[in-house]
Amino acid sequence: MKLALVTETFPPEVNGVAMTFGVIARELGRRGHTVTVYRPRRHDLPGATSHPEFTEVPMPGLPVPGYPLLRFGLPAGGTLRRRWQADRPDLVHVATEGPLGASAISAARALGIPVTSSFHTNFHAYTRHYGYAQFHRFVLWWLRRVHNRTARTFVPTPSLCAELESHGFRDLAVLSRGVDTWQFHPARRSGDLRLKWDAAPENPVVLHVGRMAPEKNYPLLFECFAAMRAANPRCRFVLAGDGPLKARMVREHPECVFAGFFSREEIGRYYASADIYIHASLTETFGNVLTEAMSSGLAVAGFDYAAARQFVQHGYNGLAVPSDRPDMLISAATRLATDAPLRAHLRASARAAVEPHSWETVIAGFESDLAGVVARAQPAVLEPAVA
Repeated sequence: MKLALVTETFPPEVNGVAMTFGVIARELGRRGHTVTVYRPRRHDLPGATSHPEFTEVPMPGLPVPGYPLLRFGLPAGGTLRRRWQADRPDLVHVATEGPLGASAISAARALGIPVTSSFHTNFHAYTRHYGYAQFHRFVLWWLRRVHNRTARTFVPTPSLCAELESHGFRDLAVLSRGVDTWQFHPARRSGDLRLKWDAAPENPVVLHVGRMAPEKNYPLLFECFAAMRAANPRCRFVLAGDGPLKARMVREHPECVFAGFFSREEIGRYYASADIYIHASLTETFGNVLTEAMSSGLAVAGFDYAAARQFVQHGYNGLAVPSDRPDMLISAATRLATDAPLRAHLRASARAAVEPHSWETVIAGFESDLAGVVARAQPAVLEPAVA
């Protein structure tokens, strides 16, 4: 197939959506499809860039407030229509619901090109974390409107699929998340890295990887850390990532190592060199960090939803607690800090839970779904051109 992928975040940016569609573009290209990625222009990527598996085409965009490294795309319906009239794709897939993605859906529909979409981010839930709770209904309406204009909306988990159906989203299908089981592997454990953290073999290292932003529930995470440190002073705490909360957290938590931003290649060493992963967020649509931690052989604890619900068997390969019980997450974290035999048992079982979920398996299913949409497409009634 000739595929156009439209996304407002893509590598080298580091977040779940960028990572997912970086892998998808690469793997679909390796499987023989012609993949063109349309993404907001970056200063380090000013023009079209060809990779062995896909081509990137930069589009107009602006920096995301509070995230200078990220950009959101501006509407580009006219540009996309002209490009797709000259070089028609078999299918357009829109990964994000911003102005660029919405205009791409309109352009595809105007040309009668099949278009699908992905739901990756609970933006309607984010409104509560950024002081805009009054816009919750509007954001949900916008997301539903964008996705219901596509032939199929792919979501990460069956539970999210059911939730969105209850909100009026239609034509949903599951596109799970794969795990790079080579990149995230216990064999990448580094004694030298642990020495930098002042961690001897008897010191449990607690790792957190992620965007340092309000929706990640850092207050609860640091409550967990405090309880763990009180129960076992030998614990060491390492946070990798960046974001608008980082400067404040560095000031307020001198007991933690703030390792900064790392490439995905390097972050695999960080996972494997730790022992425990606590996942406190409640706004993820999936939570790639949890499966990466399990693939790296860490003892994990998190709320029973998204990736944890799919992969964690409580007490066997991790600890999962009800989403409305933060006190139970603190208790689970404390158990991992103090119960070395439990920690060892969970670490030994964690990787086996995610090993069968390679990206190759996930991409093969996605490829089949897209081919089905293309095969079922009928000559469309063209819509008026909308930017």
